[in-house]
Amino acid sequence: MRHQSIALIGGSGFIGTHLANALVAAGKTVRVATRKRSHAAHLTLLPLDVIELDVFDSVELARFVEGMDAVVNLVGTLHSRRGDPYGPEFAKLHVELPSKIAAACEGKGVHRLVQMSAINADSNGPSMYLRSRADGEKAVLAAAQLATTIFRSSVVFGPEDRFLNTFAALARLFPVLPLARPDARFQPIYVGDVARAIVGTLDLDAAHGRIYELGGPAVYTLEALVRMCGEMIGRRPRIVRLPDALAYMQALTFEALPGEPLITRDNLDSMTRDAVMSGPLAPELNLEPVAIEAIVPTYLNDASLRSRFSVFRTTAGR
Repeated sequence: MRHQSIALIGGSGFIGTHLANALVAAGKTVRVATRKRSHAAHLTLLPLDVIELDVFDSVELARFVEGMDAVVNLVGTLHSRRGDPYGPEFAKLHVELPSKIAAACEGKGVHRLVQMSAINADSNGPSMYLRSRADGEKAVLAAAQLATTIFRSSVVFGPEDRFLNTFAALARLFPVLPLARPDARFQPIYVGDVARAIVGTLDLDAAHGRIYELGGPAVYTLEALVRMCGEMIGRRPRIVRLPDALAYMQALTFEALPGEPLITRDNLDSMTRDAVMSGPLAPELNLEPVAIEAIVPTYLNDASLRSRFSVFRTTAGR
């Protein structure tokens, strides 16, 4: 079945923006949900529809997906208050929302659903984040009428990322960086490759009911990534490797500060498992992932002074 009209939930964010562009380039008809139209202002030059709605309102959500061939859910958060098995923000965004989306799709006859998740998603995992991601996967896979595909990605990089850009900004500001979990391993994947994987599987019958891991061509420790960011911008801050006890104290301090924290205790718990694929990329994804070294210098080196601090302004304003 060819899926021509695609509804994006979370489409105004980092991954969503790149996916919207890729879908438009592929000739798809795209509809983007946003809580406030101003959040999607950067998409208004594209030939797509931006719909302002409350995605947690079942009536509004059903109206949004009605008549669409496929729905892609990209909504996620890295932070939540504490809770068991996870906090309220994780419960709402990672579990409740996918359940509502699946119900809306089934109710309106939408056949195809793509759900973004994370490598190491596990209902018995070490962090609230990973447990909630896994329970969100279960919620959409339980919808018998849907052809569902789940993507579990490692950390995603690209011009607007909050991962490498944050480390580069810190390296510009401070000569010494205390680093928690320096040996945690990641397999970063370019945001454009994530978008290509999603677009390429929308019409692929073999992808129905599948869970795909996404990662780039190389694995790095967190310390190696931080050093790489420093070298790319011509700064080499001294990295202080924090033992676990100090790392948790650092995270607890950030959690107590106003705004979105740079790191939380739950982030540290997630990093006890390496964000690395369990095997090679699935051949049907037809991906040759781009290396960090080919992309990251183009946006870390060319960033204006204003953009260098945007990660902090965005975090403080949420």
